[in-house]
Amino acid sequence: MSDPRPARPRSLLGIVFLTVFLDIAGMSILFPIFPHLLDHYVALEGPDSAIGRLAAWLREFAGDDQNAVVTLFGGVLGGCYALMQFLAAPVWGAVSDRVGRRRTLLLTVGATAFAHFLWVFAGTFSLLIVARLLAGAMAGNVATAAAVVADTTTGRQRAHGMGMVGMGIGLGFVVGPALGGGLSLPAIALQDAWPGGVRFGVNPFSTPALGSLLLALLNLLWIAKRLPETRPATPGRTDRARATLHPFAALHAVRAPGILRTHVIYLLQLTAFGALEFTLTFLAVERFSFTVGDNAWMFVFIGLLIALVQGGLVRRVVPRFGEIAVARAGFVVMLPGFVAIGLSTTATWLYVGLAALSVGSALAMPSLGSLVSRYSPRDRQGLTQGTLRSMGSLSRAIGPVIGGLLYWRFGSTAPALVGGAAMLLPLAAMRGLPPIPTDEHAAAGH
Repeated sequence: MSDPRPARPRSLLGIVFLTVFLDIAGMSILFPIFPHLLDHYVALEGPDSAIGRLAAWLREFAGDDQNAVVTLFGGVLGGCYALMQFLAAPVWGAVSDRVGRRRTLLLTVGATAFAHFLWVFAGTFSLLIVARLLAGAMAGNVATAAAVVADTTTGRQRAHGMGMVGMGIGLGFVVGPALGGGLSLPAIALQDAWPGGVRFGVNPFSTPALGSLLLALLNLLWIAKRLPETRPATPGRTDRARATLHPFAALHAVRAPGILRTHVIYLLQLTAFGALEFTLTFLAVERFSFTVGDNAWMFVFIGLLIALVQGGLVRRVVPRFGEIAVARAGFVVMLPGFVAIGLSTTATWLYVGLAALSVGSALAMPSLGSLVSRYSPRDRQGLTQGTLRSMGSLSRAIGPVIGGLLYWRFGSTAPALVGGAAMLLPLAAMRGLPPIPTDEHAAAGH
């Protein structure tokens, strides 16, 4: 049972931060082993298998550029995950509105642990895909954690809570890939320590998969022991905003002013960011001859800077200036960052652009999350946080496609300059945002 004593807001934010951090770290352990996954399953199942035909198509599309093939393969696996998250995040948000945040997190984190368990024994590519699809379908954890923040914060302090969620995401994306690289070392391969496990599907990647599983189990224990329920169950309630696998229908069901426009702004910004992010490694290798290690440090720089700004600066500026002004400032800062990256002729200018892009994004994202929460009726916080994260998943699916097409058709400058121009769209859309309602008005619904 959950602790009946209510947690103080500060301690609750710490609980939410660790919940999100453990979730993202466990999910991103997979990232650094994408190249080896492709080679392993093609060698195991042969060129005429599904993975063999996929690899052949990717090589044809990328012109035998192995770096591009690996990145595209990562995009395919990431797209499977993102598609399921796009469909499922609003469902889990709506479920958490009805049955409670804690119970929903226990269910989704428990199912995520099972998905990682399947990955441990993924002796075939098809089982790996099943594991990724299941993990994506259960990825309602960040949205539900954000709803916990919405339940327990008020006014402009809510952006600080959303910043803590963002900091957990940023640090998770730094630590997870580092763990994945360390757990992939041959010296600690599970198939060598347990040779008989090969017949059960144990493979060269079972050790990092086991790491993801252990992080999920730790998260499950953490939630069970420390997270109180912030929204009691309302089993008899009927709601216009029902759980649905149609995210846009779920969004349409919440008719509060400002909700739809904020979601569109969020989608536009993350799509532009995702398009550039997908092509960054290609640009860095092409212009500056970055190694794999150089590219890894580049993403560590981005993740740490985003985490620091979301965990520190956001809580100071939003109470003073408000979410709309801070989000707008974030977009203004991002725009020259896109341009600096696109026109960079030295690694120094590349990092100047990355810094502007990271700081701007870190200012905008928690501000938009807080805006959605403050526009939303209190009884639909989970649903609207779910639809917001769903838009993020959609952007991660379409952004890389747009970025890749621009890169291969027009060159390395195109994704950055087009992304910078695209930032004018959310800036213009922000002009139509309605005034932020008081918490009392939001609580009453619309």
